[in-house]
Amino acid sequence: MPVSSTERVIAVVVTHRRAELLAESLKVIAAQDRPVDHLVVVDNAAEARVAELVAATDVETTYLGSQHNLGGAGGFALGMLHALALGADWVWCADDDGRPEGPQVLSTLLDCARRHRLAEVSPVVCNIDDPDTLAFPLRRGLVWRRKRSELFASTESGPNATADDPSDDFLEGIASLMNGALFSASTLEQIGVPDLRLFFRGDEVEMHRRLTRSGLRFGTCLTTAYLHPDGSDEFRPILGGRMHTQYPDNANKRFFTYRNRGYLMSQPGMRKLIPQEYARFGWYFLVQQRDVAGFREWMRLRKLGRAERFSRPQ
Repeated sequence: MPVSSTERVIAVVVTHRRAELLAESLKVIAAQDRPVDHLVVVDNAAEARVAELVAATDVETTYLGSQHNLGGAGGFALGMLHALALGADWVWCADDDGRPEGPQVLSTLLDCARRHRLAEVSPVVCNIDDPDTLAFPLRRGLVWRRKRSELFASTESGPNATADDPSDDFLEGIASLMNGALFSASTLEQIGVPDLRLFFRGDEVEMHRRLTRSGLRFGTCLTTAYLHPDGSDEFRPILGGRMHTQYPDNANKRFFTYRNRGYLMSQPGMRKLIPQEYARFGWYFLVQQRDVAGFREWMRLRKLGRAERFSRPQ
Protein backbone atom coordinates (compact mmCIF):
# COMPACT_ATOMS: atom_id res chain seq x y z
CA MET A 1 0.00 0.00 0.00
CA PRO A 2 1.90 3.09 -1.20
CA VAL A 3 2.08 6.03 1.20
CA SER A 4 1.53 9.54 -0.15
CA SER A 5 2.74 12.68 1.58
CA THR A 6 -0.77 14.09 1.21
CA GLU A 7 -2.42 11.25 3.10
CA ARG A 8 -4.17 12.11 6.35
CA VAL A 9 -2.76 10.51 9.51
CA ILE A 10 -4.94 10.62 12.62
CA ALA A 11 -3.60 9.52 16.00
CA VAL A 12 -5.93 7.78 18.46
CA VAL A 13 -5.12 7.66 22.18
CA VAL A 14 -7.25 5.93 24.84
CA THR A 15 -6.93 7.01 28.47
CA HIS A 16 -8.44 6.26 31.87
CA ARG A 17 -7.42 8.25 34.95
CA ARG A 18 -3.79 8.76 33.94
CA ALA A 19 -3.62 12.46 33.13
CA GLU A 20 0.04 12.87 34.09
CA LEU A 21 1.17 9.95 31.94
CA LEU A 22 -1.12 11.03 29.12
CA ALA A 23 0.53 14.45 29.08
CA GLU A 24 3.92 12.83 28.38
CA SER A 25 2.45 10.71 25.60
CA LEU A 26 0.72 13.66 23.90
CA LYS A 27 3.87 15.77 24.11
CA VAL A 28 5.83 13.26 22.01
CA ILE A 29 2.97 12.63 19.59
CA ALA A 30 2.62 16.34 18.94
CA ALA A 31 6.37 16.70 18.29
CA GLN A 32 6.67 14.18 15.42
CA ASP A 33 8.78 15.35 12.47
CA ARG A 34 5.96 14.13 10.22
CA PRO A 35 3.12 15.87 12.12
CA VAL A 36 -0.12 14.03 12.76
CA ASP A 37 -3.01 15.72 10.96
CA HIS A 38 -5.43 15.24 13.84
CA LEU A 39 -5.46 13.74 17.33
CA VAL A 40 -8.44 11.88 18.82
CA VAL A 41 -8.37 11.20 22.57
CA VAL A 42 -10.96 8.85 24.06
CA ASP A 43 -11.27 9.44 27.81
CA ASN A 44 -12.94 6.51 29.58
CA ALA A 45 -13.37 8.58 32.74
CA ALA A 46 -14.60 11.83 31.10
CA GLU A 47 -12.37 13.98 33.33
CA ALA A 48 -12.39 17.76 32.90
CA ARG A 49 -8.61 17.98 33.42
CA VAL A 50 -8.04 15.53 30.55
CA ALA A 51 -10.29 17.58 28.27
CA GLU A 52 -8.23 20.68 29.16
CA LEU A 53 -4.99 18.82 28.53
CA VAL A 54 -6.14 17.69 25.10
CA ALA A 55 -7.34 21.18 24.17
CA ALA A 56 -3.90 22.58 25.01
CA THR A 57 -2.07 20.10 22.75
CA ASP A 58 -0.30 21.74 19.83
CA VAL A 59 -2.18 19.84 17.11
CA GLU A 60 -5.77 19.75 15.87
CA THR A 61 -7.70 17.62 18.38
CA THR A 62 -10.99 15.91 19.17
CA TYR A 63 -11.79 14.98 22.76
CA LEU A 64 -14.29 12.15 23.29
CA GLY A 65 -15.25 11.89 26.95
CA SER A 66 -17.16 8.68 27.65
CA GLN A 67 -19.53 8.50 30.59
CA HIS A 68 -19.25 4.70 30.36
CA ASN A 69 -15.90 2.94 30.72
CA LEU A 70 -15.43 1.26 27.34
CA GLY A 71 -12.11 -0.29 28.25
CA GLY A 72 -9.15 -0.35 25.90
CA ALA A 73 -11.07 -2.38 23.32
CA GLY A 74 -14.13 -0.14 23.20
CA GLY A 75 -12.06 3.01 23.47
CA PHE A 76 -9.93 2.15 20.47
CA ALA A 77 -13.01 1.00 18.54
CA LEU A 78 -14.67 4.38 19.14
CA GLY A 79 -11.48 6.31 18.36
CA MET A 80 -10.77 4.36 15.17
CA LEU A 81 -14.29 4.79 13.86
CA HIS A 82 -14.16 8.51 14.65
CA ALA A 83 -10.81 8.79 12.86
CA LEU A 84 -12.27 7.11 9.79
CA ALA A 85 -15.27 9.46 9.93
CA LEU A 86 -12.81 12.38 9.92
CA GLY A 87 -11.24 11.08 6.72
CA ALA A 88 -8.16 9.27 8.02
CA ASP A 89 -6.00 7.44 5.49
CA TRP A 90 -3.89 6.06 8.34
CA VAL A 91 -4.79 5.57 12.02
CA TRP A 92 -1.91 5.67 14.50
CA CYS A 93 -2.68 4.16 17.92
CA ALA A 94 -1.12 5.04 21.26
CA ASP A 95 -1.69 4.20 24.92
CA ASP A 96 -1.79 6.65 27.80
CA ASP A 97 1.02 5.02 29.82
CA GLY A 98 3.45 4.73 26.92
CA ARG A 99 4.85 6.99 24.21
CA PRO A 100 6.82 6.95 20.95
CA GLU A 101 10.56 6.81 21.61
CA GLY A 102 11.20 10.07 19.76
CA PRO A 103 10.07 12.49 17.04
CA GLN A 104 10.82 10.19 14.08
CA VAL A 105 8.61 7.23 14.95
CA LEU A 106 5.67 8.12 12.72
CA SER A 107 7.80 9.02 9.71
CA THR A 108 9.81 5.80 10.12
CA LEU A 109 6.64 3.71 10.27
CA LEU A 110 5.20 5.41 7.18
CA ASP A 111 8.45 4.86 5.29
CA CYS A 112 8.52 1.20 6.31
CA ALA A 113 4.90 0.80 5.20
CA ARG A 114 5.73 2.34 1.84
CA ARG A 115 8.86 0.29 1.17
CA HIS A 116 7.34 -3.02 2.24
CA ARG A 117 3.80 -2.25 1.01
CA LEU A 118 2.17 -2.91 4.38
CA ALA A 119 -1.41 -2.80 5.57
CA GLU A 120 -0.28 -2.37 9.19
CA VAL A 121 3.07 -1.72 10.82
CA SER A 122 4.10 -1.51 14.48
CA PRO A 123 7.22 -0.30 16.25
CA VAL A 124 9.16 -2.52 18.63
CA VAL A 125 7.60 -2.18 22.11
CA CYS A 126 10.40 -1.55 24.60
CA ASN A 127 10.67 -1.15 28.35
CA ILE A 128 10.28 2.55 29.14
CA ASP A 129 12.97 2.26 31.86
CA ASP A 130 15.39 0.21 29.74
CA PRO A 131 14.79 0.81 26.01
CA ASP A 132 17.04 -2.05 24.88
CA THR A 133 14.78 -4.53 26.70
CA LEU A 134 11.44 -5.58 25.29
CA ALA A 135 8.41 -4.59 27.37
CA PHE A 136 6.92 -8.02 26.63
CA PRO A 137 8.99 -11.13 25.82
CA LEU A 138 8.62 -12.31 22.24
CA ARG A 139 8.84 -15.95 21.24
CA ARG A 140 10.40 -16.84 17.89
CA GLY A 141 10.05 -20.60 17.43
CA LEU A 142 11.26 -22.15 20.69
CA VAL A 143 13.42 -19.17 21.67
CA TRP A 144 12.22 -16.26 23.79
CA ARG A 145 13.64 -12.87 22.85
CA ARG A 146 13.97 -10.29 25.61
CA LYS A 147 16.31 -7.73 24.03
CA ARG A 148 15.56 -5.38 21.17
CA SER A 149 18.86 -6.25 19.52
CA GLU A 150 17.93 -9.95 19.43
CA LEU A 151 15.05 -9.28 17.05
CA PHE A 152 17.39 -8.44 14.19
CA ALA A 153 19.08 -11.81 14.45
CA SER A 154 15.67 -13.53 14.32
CA THR A 155 14.65 -12.05 10.95
CA GLU A 156 17.12 -13.90 8.76
CA SER A 157 15.91 -14.13 5.18
CA GLY A 158 18.55 -16.65 4.18
CA PRO A 159 21.63 -18.52 5.40
CA ASN A 160 23.89 -15.54 4.72
CA ALA A 161 21.70 -12.81 6.23
CA THR A 162 23.19 -10.83 9.12
CA ALA A 163 21.97 -8.37 11.71
CA ASP A 164 23.97 -5.67 9.89
CA ASP A 165 22.01 -6.02 6.65
CA PRO A 166 20.39 -2.57 6.11
CA SER A 167 17.34 -4.20 4.52
CA ASP A 168 16.80 -6.32 7.60
CA ASP A 169 14.47 -3.82 9.26
CA PHE A 170 11.15 -5.66 9.18
CA LEU A 171 9.69 -8.61 11.11
CA GLU A 172 6.78 -9.94 9.10
CA GLY A 173 3.56 -11.35 10.56
CA ILE A 174 4.23 -10.33 14.17
CA ALA A 175 3.09 -7.02 15.65
CA SER A 176 2.11 -5.53 18.99
CA LEU A 177 -1.12 -3.75 18.25
CA MET A 178 -2.31 -0.46 19.82
CA ASN A 179 1.14 0.40 21.24
CA GLY A 180 2.19 2.63 18.35
CA ALA A 181 0.51 0.51 15.67
CA LEU A 182 -0.23 2.21 12.35
CA PHE A 183 -3.24 0.91 10.36
CA SER A 184 -4.31 1.97 6.89
CA ALA A 185 -7.98 2.91 6.60
CA SER A 186 -8.58 0.12 4.10
CA THR A 187 -7.13 -2.39 6.59
CA LEU A 188 -9.65 -1.37 9.24
CA GLU A 189 -12.41 -1.71 6.64
CA GLN A 190 -11.33 -5.31 6.07
CA ILE A 191 -10.57 -6.51 9.60
CA GLY A 192 -12.83 -4.22 11.65
CA VAL A 193 -12.14 -2.52 14.96
CA PRO A 194 -11.50 -4.05 18.42
CA ASP A 195 -14.30 -6.05 20.04
CA LEU A 196 -15.99 -4.05 22.83
CA ARG A 197 -16.92 -7.27 24.63
CA LEU A 198 -13.28 -8.03 25.47
CA PHE A 199 -13.03 -4.72 27.42
CA PHE A 200 -9.29 -5.13 27.99
CA ARG A 201 -6.83 -7.99 27.78
CA GLY A 202 -6.78 -10.01 24.58
CA ASP A 203 -8.32 -7.41 22.28
CA GLU A 204 -4.95 -6.89 20.59
CA VAL A 205 -4.50 -10.64 20.13
CA GLU A 206 -7.96 -10.87 18.57
CA MET A 207 -7.13 -8.06 16.14
CA HIS A 208 -3.84 -9.81 15.34
CA ARG A 209 -5.82 -13.00 14.61
CA ARG A 210 -8.03 -11.11 12.14
CA LEU A 211 -5.01 -9.49 10.49
CA THR A 212 -3.35 -12.87 10.06
CA ARG A 213 -6.46 -14.44 8.52
CA SER A 214 -7.04 -11.47 6.20
CA GLY A 215 -3.95 -12.24 4.14
CA LEU A 216 -2.84 -8.60 4.38
CA ARG A 217 0.85 -7.92 4.87
CA PHE A 218 1.81 -6.55 8.28
CA GLY A 219 4.53 -6.70 10.89
CA THR A 220 7.04 -4.83 13.04
CA CYS A 221 9.51 -2.16 11.95
CA LEU A 222 12.69 -2.95 13.87
CA THR A 223 14.30 0.47 13.49
CA THR A 224 11.87 2.40 15.69
CA ALA A 225 10.23 1.83 19.06
CA TYR A 226 7.35 2.60 21.37
CA LEU A 227 8.22 2.89 25.07
CA HIS A 228 5.88 1.11 27.49
CA PRO A 229 6.00 0.04 31.16
CA ASP A 230 7.51 -3.39 31.64
CA GLY A 231 4.96 -6.18 31.31
CA SER A 232 7.28 -9.16 31.44
CA ASP A 233 6.60 -9.96 35.12
CA GLU A 234 3.29 -11.56 34.16
CA PHE A 235 5.02 -14.14 31.98
CA ARG A 236 6.19 -16.90 34.31
CA PRO A 237 8.86 -19.34 33.06
CA ILE A 238 8.09 -23.05 33.05
CA LEU A 239 10.15 -26.08 32.05
CA GLY A 240 13.37 -24.31 32.92
CA GLY A 241 12.50 -21.23 30.88
CA ARG A 242 11.86 -23.14 27.65
CA MET A 243 8.22 -22.04 27.80
CA HIS A 244 6.26 -19.33 29.58
CA THR A 245 2.74 -18.92 30.86
CA GLN A 246 0.81 -15.84 31.95
CA TYR A 247 -0.17 -15.10 35.54
CA PRO A 248 -1.25 -11.46 36.12
CA ASP A 249 -0.62 -9.93 39.53
CA ASN A 250 -4.25 -9.39 40.60
CA ALA A 251 -7.58 -11.19 40.39
CA ASN A 252 -9.23 -8.57 38.16
CA LYS A 253 -6.51 -8.84 35.52
CA ARG A 254 -6.61 -12.63 35.74
CA PHE A 255 -10.38 -12.59 35.22
CA PHE A 256 -10.19 -10.68 31.94
CA THR A 257 -7.00 -12.40 30.77
CA TYR A 258 -8.21 -15.96 31.25
CA ARG A 259 -11.83 -15.39 30.26
CA ASN A 260 -10.84 -13.58 27.07
CA ARG A 261 -8.25 -16.24 26.24
CA GLY A 262 -11.02 -18.82 26.49
CA TYR A 263 -12.92 -16.93 23.82
CA LEU A 264 -9.84 -16.35 21.67
CA MET A 265 -8.76 -20.00 21.68
CA SER A 266 -12.18 -21.02 20.36
CA GLN A 267 -11.89 -18.80 17.29
CA PRO A 268 -10.75 -19.85 13.79
CA GLY A 269 -7.01 -19.57 13.46
CA MET A 270 -6.41 -20.07 17.19
CA ARG A 271 -7.85 -23.53 17.88
CA LYS A 272 -4.61 -25.28 16.95
CA LEU A 273 -3.07 -23.70 20.08
CA ILE A 274 -5.56 -25.31 22.50
CA PRO A 275 -3.39 -28.39 23.32
CA GLN A 276 -0.43 -26.10 24.04
CA GLU A 277 -2.69 -23.90 26.18
CA TYR A 278 -3.73 -26.84 28.38
CA ALA A 279 -0.16 -28.11 28.60
CA ARG A 280 1.30 -24.75 29.65
CA PHE A 281 -1.34 -23.74 32.19
CA GLY A 282 -1.78 -27.28 33.48
CA TRP A 283 1.96 -27.54 34.12
CA TYR A 284 2.12 -24.10 35.74
CA PHE A 285 -0.81 -24.56 38.14
CA LEU A 286 -0.68 -28.29 38.88
CA VAL A 287 3.02 -29.19 38.68
CA GLN A 288 4.99 -26.00 39.30
CA GLN A 289 2.69 -24.18 41.73
CA ARG A 290 0.65 -27.15 43.02
CA ASP A 291 -2.35 -24.81 42.93
CA VAL A 292 -5.39 -26.96 42.19
CA ALA A 293 -7.80 -24.12 43.06
CA GLY A 294 -5.97 -21.81 40.65
CA PHE A 295 -6.27 -24.38 37.86
CA ARG A 296 -9.99 -24.79 38.55
CA GLU A 297 -10.45 -21.02 38.38
CA TRP A 298 -8.51 -20.88 35.10
CA MET A 299 -10.79 -23.61 33.73
CA ARG A 300 -13.91 -21.76 34.92
CA LEU A 301 -12.88 -18.46 33.35
CA ARG A 302 -11.78 -20.16 30.15
CA LYS A 303 -15.20 -21.82 29.92
CA LEU A 304 -16.95 -18.44 30.34
CA GLY A 305 -15.02 -17.04 27.40
CA ARG A 306 -15.61 -20.06 25.22
CA ALA A 307 -19.36 -19.72 25.89
CA GLU A 308 -19.16 -15.95 25.14
CA ARG A 309 -20.31 -14.93 28.62
CA PHE A 310 -18.92 -11.42 28.65
CA SER A 311 -20.43 -9.89 31.80
CA ARG A 312 -17.94 -7.90 33.88
CA PRO A 313 -17.06 -8.85 37.46
CA GLN A 314 -19.09 -7.03 40.08
